[in-house]
Amino acid sequence: MPTSASPQSEDFRAEAEHRWPVALGILVALALYLLLPSDFDPRVRAAVAGIALLMFVPLVILNPRRLAREQRWSRRLSIAVSLVLLVANQVALVQLIVEMVTASRGDGPAVLLAAVQVWATNIAIYAAVYWEMDRGGPVARRRDARADLPAADFRFPQDEDHDAIDEVASGSSQKADWIPAYFDYVYFSASNSMAFSATDTMPLSHRAKALMMLQSLSGFVLLSLVIARSVSLLG
Repeated sequence: MPTSASPQSEDFRAEAEHRWPVALGILVALALYLLLPSDFDPRVRAAVAGIALLMFVPLVILNPRRLAREQRWSRRLSIAVSLVLLVANQVALVQLIVEMVTASRGDGPAVLLAAVQVWATNIAIYAAVYWEMDRGGPVARRRDARADLPAADFRFPQDEDHDAIDEVASGSSQKADWIPAYFDYVYFSASNSMAFSATDTMPLSHRAKALMMLQSLSGFVLLSLVIARSVSLLG
């Protein structure tokens, strides 16, 4: 649904979210992806980064400071940026697994550093995907009445805290109209990557469960291979 509302517009029930946290997350992910070792085809990495940046520029122009405007093309483009980076990093993950299994002993430190880069990129990109998909996306979450939002993909602790003690309930979704922001998705993306399961935020939809399962699986495989590789280097 197109809108030209400003962050202070009466069309928004809450202040529009800042552009730069997610922009910084994507730029950090791109930098980590570009800095992967040369064994990961640099031409492909440059092409992916270039395409993602070209797709991202119109989104920044549309909403340079706060996410106050959304049109059909911008919604689709924003989702596409996250998905392009997600697919590219999963390809890099597969390449990394092959490298970790076949690399010589002398390549060990470089491969371990690449593993950290892929893992950190995974956290940032999955966070962006979760942030885009949940409850209609970042613009709709703060613009539309709760009754008009699509079904939630994730349940945060604040969604259930309304019947807790006063100082906890005061910040709940029901009493304070709490709305998740990008950092909330970064936090549970990182938790999912390290705990290999949902922690304080629970997936509700099939697509959310599938994505979190894929992220947990990739994190588990990566950690297992890193440990095995480290042991072989020490031995």
